[in-house]
Order: sequence, then C-alpha cells, then structure tokens
Amino acid sequence: MEPNLDHLLKIASELTITIKQVEATAALLAEGATVPFISRYRKEATGSLDEVQIAAIRDRLEQLQELDKRRESILKSIKDQEKLTPELEARIMAAETMAVLEDIYLPYKPKRRTKATIAREKGLEPLAQRLFEQENMDVTTEAAAFISEEKEVKTTEEALAGARDIMAEWINENADARASMRQLFEKKGVFKSRVMMGKEEEGQKFRDYFEWEEPIEKAPSHRVLAMRRGETEMILMLNAQPEEVEALAKLEGMFVKGNNAASEQVRLAARDCYKRMLKLSMETEVRLSSKKRADEEAIRVFADNLRQLLLSSPLGQKTMMALDPGFRTGCKLVVLDKQGKLLHNETIYPHTGAGKAQEAGQNIKYLVTKYEIEAIAIGNGTAGRETEAFVNTLNLPKTVAVVMVNESGASIYSASEVAREEFPDQDVTVRGSVSIGRRLMDPLAELVKIDPKSIGVGQYQHDVDQTALKHTLDDVVMSCVNAVGVEVNTASKQLLTYVSGLGPALAQNIVDYRNQNGPFKTRTELKKVARLGDKAFEQAAGFLRIRYAKNPLDASAVHPESYPVVEQMAKDLGVTVRDLMQKEELRKQINLKNYVTDKVGLPTLQDILSELAKPGRDPRETFEAFSFTEGVNDIKDLREGMKLPGIITNITAFGAFVDVGVHQDGLVHVSHLSDRFVTNAHDVVKVGQKVEVTVMEVDVNRKRISLSMKGEPNAAKPAARPATGNTAKKDNAKKEEEPMDDFQAKLAKLKGMFK
Repeated sequence: MEPNLDHLLKIASELTITIKQVEATAALLAEGATVPFISRYRKEATGSLDEVQIAAIRDRLEQLQELDKRRESILKSIKDQEKLTPELEARIMAAETMAVLEDIYLPYKPKRRTKATIAREKGLEPLAQRLFEQENMDVTTEAAAFISEEKEVKTTEEALAGARDIMAEWINENADARASMRQLFEKKGVFKSRVMMGKEEEGQKFRDYFEWEEPIEKAPSHRVLAMRRGETEMILMLNAQPEEVEALAKLEGMFVKGNNAASEQVRLAARDCYKRMLKLSMETEVRLSSKKRADEEAIRVFADNLRQLLLSSPLGQKTMMALDPGFRTGCKLVVLDKQGKLLHNETIYPHTGAGKAQEAGQNIKYLVTKYEIEAIAIGNGTAGRETEAFVNTLNLPKTVAVVMVNESGASIYSASEVAREEFPDQDVTVRGSVSIGRRLMDPLAELVKIDPKSIGVGQYQHDVDQTALKHTLDDVVMSCVNAVGVEVNTASKQLLTYVSGLGPALAQNIVDYRNQNGPFKTRTELKKVARLGDKAFEQAAGFLRIRYAKNPLDASAVHPESYPVVEQMAKDLGVTVRDLMQKEELRKQINLKNYVTDKVGLPTLQDILSELAKPGRDPRETFEAFSFTEGVNDIKDLREGMKLPGIITNITAFGAFVDVGVHQDGLVHVSHLSDRFVTNAHDVVKVGQKVEVTVMEVDVNRKRISLSMKGEPNAAKPAARPATGNTAKKDNAKKEEEPMDDFQAKLAKLKGMFK
C-alpha cells in the first residue's frame, strides 16, 4: 500500500525529521530496499538517517496502514447500514488510534442479542429516551404506559428495568465515556494478585505475588509477565481495576444531570453499565495494553542482549579442538580446521578413573600435535570446569588457548534440521561439539543457525507476542550480519539468509553455485547465481566480501556502484586502487568535493574513504581470553565475601546474571550493579562482559547466588562492548565506528512517541 501524504507528515512530526527524509525512505522501502541497505548506501536520499530511524519509519507506516484498512472497513459497514452521516464520517476519519476508532464504531457494530435488544423489542426505547432526558416526572406513571401483555411487560418495574438496560447500553457505547474510563483504568488501575486456595505449595516460584498490589501504570515488565504466567498456570488470581467507588463516581458524573426520580434511573443504569459491561471491557483493554508494554520492554531487553551476544568478539580462523564435557558419558571431542570443517571426532573419559584419564590426556596431546591445534573450546555445561582443569594439567604448548564457551543452544542446534543437513552421518553429540568450537571462532556465524529464543539471553520470551518477538529479533540478526559483513565463499546458508536482499532461497542458490563452480572470484559473478537479479545484487553486494579477489574493493564494504568513483580517484593520482588502499599519504591527497555528483554526495564519499583505510574491517572487539577462579567449581565452594571474576550471561530489567564458573549463574540486582544509582542494567554491563563480583549470599538448596559489583573498578562506568564467553578490549582503531549497542533502546524511544 502506498503511503499517503498525511502519514508522511505525521511520521516526520513524530520523529522530528523532514518530510523529504520520510518520503525518500518510504519510497525505498516500497521498492523492497532493506533497512541496512538504506542506512549504509542511500544516505544522500534519506539525509543520513540511521537504522533506528529507518526501522521506526517502516514500523510506523505499517501501523498507519493497518489503521486505514480498519477505517475503510468501518466506513463501509456503517454505509451499508445507511447510517453514515457527514459528522460521523469526519469523526471516523479523525480517529488516530485503533481504540478510538473502535469506540466510535461500537454503536454500529453488529451484535448478538442483548438485554437492551430484548427491551427494544418490547417497545421500551421511548421510555428510556424520556428517562435519559432526566426531566421532572413521575417515573412510575411514565412506565405504566408501557405495560403490555402482548409485549410481555407486566409491571412498571419490568418496564423501568428494560429502559435501564437500554440506557446502560447507550452509556457503554458512548465514545467519551469509554475514553474517560480507559484513562481511569490506565492511570488509577491497580494489579491485585492473590494465590488460589490450596496452591501455596505448588506455586512457590510465584510466592512473591501471593498477596501483591501494584499500580498498573508503574508495574515493570517482568512483574506483569510473572503475574500473568502465574494466572495462566492457575496459581494466581489477578485483577486489574481502579477503585470501584472512583469509577462509579466518574461515570455517574458524566451522565447523571439532576436529582430527581428520572436521574436516579440513569444512576442505576450507569452502575449496571459499569459492573456488567464497562468494567469487564476496560479491564480486558488495560490488561492487553499493559501486556503490550511489558512485551515491548521484554523484547527490547532480549534484543539488546542478542545484539551484544551476536557482536561478541571472534577468536578468528584457527585450527580448533572442541570439547562437549560430561562425567559418566565422557567428553565428546572434535577437531575443526580453520574454516570450521570437521576433521576428527572421538569420545574421551577424563573423569571416570585414573586409567581413562591418562588415556584421555594422551589422546588430547597427540591430537594437538597432529593437527597443530591453536585453541581448545570447552563447553561451560556439566563437567565444564572439571574438564577445563583437566586440560590445564596436560602442559600443552602456551600458544594453545583454552577457553570456556557458553554452550546455550548447542543442543538445540545439534538436533535441528540445519545440523542434520550439515552432518547427516554424525550424531547429536558430535554436532553439539562442532557448534561449541565454531562459536568460539565466530559467534555470529554459528549463532544465526539457532532460534534466538533458545540462546538463553531473554526473559519470559515464551510469554510475549511471538510475532513481534520474531520481527524484532530478525531485525537484530540482519543488522548484526550486515554490519559485520559476510565472506561469501565460506558463509553458511543460514548466515547468507540474513544478508540484505537475499533470504533462504537465494542463500541456498549461492551455496549451490559455489559447490558446483568453486569459490566466487568477483562480486559480479554473483549475478550468475540462479534468480539473483539486479535488485537482489544491488541490495546484497556491498555486504558480501570476497577475500583475495582480483579487485581489492570486492573484499571491502565499498558498493560496486561506487567502484567508478574510487577508480577515478586512483586515476587522478596516477596510482592503482590497491595503492590507494595501502597508502595513507595518497588518501590524504583526495579532495572529496571533486567527486560529488547528483547521486554521490559527501556522506557516501566519506564512507568510501573510511573503508579504503581499513577495507572489510570487522567492527567487533578484539578477542581476549578469560579464566575463572581455580578451585571454585561448584556452588558449595562459594563463601560470602569472596571476590570472583565472572562473565555476564544475561541482562534483565531487574539486574544481570553472571557466570562465575559454578554451573549456576548468580544475580547482581540492579541496585548492586554500581556505586551510583542505576535504573537500566544495560547502562552498566553488556552480555559477554568480564566483571569482578563479590558473593553476598548463597542459598545452596534453592540454587540462588546473590552477587554485588559495588565498589568494583568496573562498576562505576558504562560497560564496553562485549566478547563471547570471554571479554573484549577496545581496539582504538575502531573508535570511529558508530556504536550499535543502543539500537533497540533508541527504537523503543522512537516508538514511544507514537502512543
């Protein structure tokens, strides 16, 4: 659907940008351009809007188009009823939210047979109209005129009751009344949670909510979702209402205009309306709206965590040994080459007896020598710390890094269709070990194969709107993949799927072409891939890299459409493009203004120059190894006051979870993240960050560990960007790179303007 001018003007106003920027972005989106492509390669058209703004424009356009579809449907329905007046049409056209639109439509909406319908059939609507005017009258005398054996109105009380039913429906369908009640429920509503009788033992995990009250407006996401889950599991009873006295007073104040007998009938109708209709309707609405807000916050936190995890620092292409630890069943060992190809697998038993341990050690030493192993990745699950300790006793060469790797989701991958396709002749244990090793090499390339919900960095991910969650997480994965860039000759189908303009079908076609014809030698060769046309090539080419290509620009983020500009720069200096990329003194001689055209402006030229300086650079952090405290392998080894190194594994609204090497993450509550006041954990720490923590409390029976970062050197400042199960040190050369950690926070802020 083409966006109309009103939509463009509204979005420009909401985002505080120009109509021209919104119009250009909308046009590019309509043509099928992706958010990463528009942000990176169409800066002149959009006025250098970033991914956050472009995604906000896209989402807001979809919202407004959905609103318009519903508006058209409502107009048609009322018109078909021959009840559409110019005034009513104007109100419908002016409605800016779905709730207001539905309120206006409610009186005209086809409905089932109600009490009011029955009363109308009995001819009581004229009586309701007389009473609603609230003039001085004898209501009994008025009602008596409507007694009819034929219409089954036998008494004046029956007549008055029927009239009240009609008036109650009028009040319920009054748009102003609904708006007022909606505001009251949102601003003064209170969540009241109570445990169901006899469910105290069964529902221990919800015991914080057995007797709980909290204003709906202020309830944080995690508590809203926790209470709703408790209700779903039939442990809790949950209400979401304001005080009834206040609600009734507000409603009566809108409709009761006098102090006579007719007004008393209206008062009774208003009370009936609230208790029988409005209260239920508004509670449903406020529960849905609070759930939507809670979902948005939970999804935002999940997206932030996922972005940080995907952008974790890679160890790089190394010959790798990977171990999926186990006690009785042994450790599954695999050897991978620099491209992640499986070379060898076996099972060793370092924890089942001295003889087996000696044999396991000899096997590891032999394989390290035979394959010239450069790093050993060890999963951090059961027996992980014990396996790490065992490997560290083998006196392996100091050049062999031994690294613990977060294995969350590896078992999901090992049983997936993707894994079966990659390793049809191997069992799940081998596939899981391969995933652990590859995750250390390049977390992004491996994690895209796993459903993000299985990676273990979310909160209540199964309770939130699954469509909204998938939409947001897909955005994050695509943003990360395209920010890093993809080596087309080694990338998996799953990684290629997220490249701008491709998708699953074209990704598979690229892999098929590569298998049949060998590695791609140039970017233009991509056009030979089945069904990869000019449009897909335009969207994808800049994000695909071909290392060691004849044209050095093919290994960079310079888009092929800009090659002529770079070639002209080199020609003007009398050098080659490769010279230009290798020598800073040559690049300093370039006057960018000489190359500005109608289509290529300074933003693109500046990007080109930056890329020539560091072609194809990886925006992720430099890898740095990490070690847990020796001798602290189990929760029983922890003591209050201990200071331990740890890795942030998950961040929630209420704090951060930290792996300290005891197979059970500890929690640093938001109030203990820093010496300064903190409201958002993401302001202080990032997923994968190395931190120093102090043990505050250990509950072995409940497997709960309370930690603190107060007083620690890394607690008083915002966190650096993270690494995988390890930490990262900032590469100063990357400081000019625009940070990406705030993507979802910015997007959430912009979306908040739409409400």
